[in-house]
Amino acid sequence: MSFEIVTDSSCNLPNEVIDRYDLKIVSLVFMVEGKPYRSYVKGEENDLKRFYTMMRNKENITTSCANEQACADAIEPLLKEGKDVLFIGFSSALSGTYQEGAKACERLQKMYPERKVRAVDSLCASLGEGLLVTYACQCRESGYDIETTYEWLEDNKRKLCHWFTVDDLFFLKRGGRVSAATAVLGTMLGIKPVMHVDDQGRLINVAKARGRRGSLDALVDRMEKTCINPEKQTIYISHGDCLEDAQYVADRCRERLKVKDVLIHYVDPVIGAHSGPGTVALFFFGETR
Repeated sequence: MSFEIVTDSSCNLPNEVIDRYDLKIVSLVFMVEGKPYRSYVKGEENDLKRFYTMMRNKENITTSCANEQACADAIEPLLKEGKDVLFIGFSSALSGTYQEGAKACERLQKMYPERKVRAVDSLCASLGEGLLVTYACQCRESGYDIETTYEWLEDNKRKLCHWFTVDDLFFLKRGGRVSAATAVLGTMLGIKPVMHVDDQGRLINVAKARGRRGSLDALVDRMEKTCINPEKQTIYISHGDCLEDAQYVADRCRERLKVKDVLIHYVDPVIGAHSGPGTVALFFFGETR
């Protein structure tokens, strides 16, 4: 292995993928009624169904980014072992985690000048970040060194497409993503947002769909417009405790675009606290976002 890859828990990758690629994960923290929890603990599974039940019950849930020291604690032992490290962080437009990780990388590079330490702002979220991390792992498996992998990520990260919708506008309203009036009117009329992450890594409301099924179909419509060689891609779908809806999107992608494979996994608590139960997100490689 030519270098190690470190990322954060917002990548939302399942344990089997983390273990397969021997990824090192920096955990973000969420708090339920003031009690802190780590979003990722190696070898453990969060009870995400229970977490989303707490969200539906409108319990007070807050989140925080990883700090510089937490990132350094994950990276420095690898440098001491004589390994180079590539850090890939949650979009800087949505969290301070990348900035904290980049500071840790800069400090550690000075402490270990014989090693290479690189930081990538993924400009991605949830399994979008996870898919970018997976591509980085595949680059490494193909024999790319750390510099070539870093350059590939920088050249291609804005082609990692994120399309998602939510079922309950309350959580986007609480986070300031939609206005109170929009949330009330949308709920009354059954209107669902169709959103994506833009080239700057920001969450943008792009369109509206009538009804839940219409919003799920809209995700596949968006993919059909920009996806590159879907028959060669494994696409990722994340969900906020609504597996049947995620499977519906997966089935439509298989039928309409003949995708190679699909990975489905939960939205983790740190992102889920802001998007809410009923979130469905679709991630794939496209011409542009």
